[in-house]
Amino acid sequence: MPDTIEHLEGTTVLVRAPDGAVVRDERDATDLIGDGMYQGADWVLLPVECLTEDFFRLRTRLAGDIVQKFATYRLKLAVVGDIAHHVAASDSLRDFVRESNRGTQLWFLPDAEALRTRLTRP
Repeated sequence: MPDTIEHLEGTTVLVRAPDGAVVRDERDATDLIGDGMYQGADWVLLPVECLTEDFFRLRTRLAGDIVQKFATYRLKLAVVGDIAHHVAASDSLRDFVRESNRGTQLWFLPDAEALRTRLTRP
């Protein structure tokens, strides 16, 4: 299934299909950012199925590198899906998720409806 553009609460979101290309490294992230920017997206919704296990192992620095790429290009990222088992296995990841969800650049959310809800908040 191809990526789609959705308009959630007045915000343009590039939605990566759950069976879409996996973001394995910075190059893949840059390709996704390019797609989002080309389509005029403000946010990218990225299902957890499209991330490797290394993204959730903070010592690999992959999450930080990918998030930095998104920030550099002023595109926001919503990682959507169940990450409970990753969070339970890592205090550092739990803290990273909590702090990210307090900000405006990166959110970890259970589903697309949660993104819609967050986007309606002032």
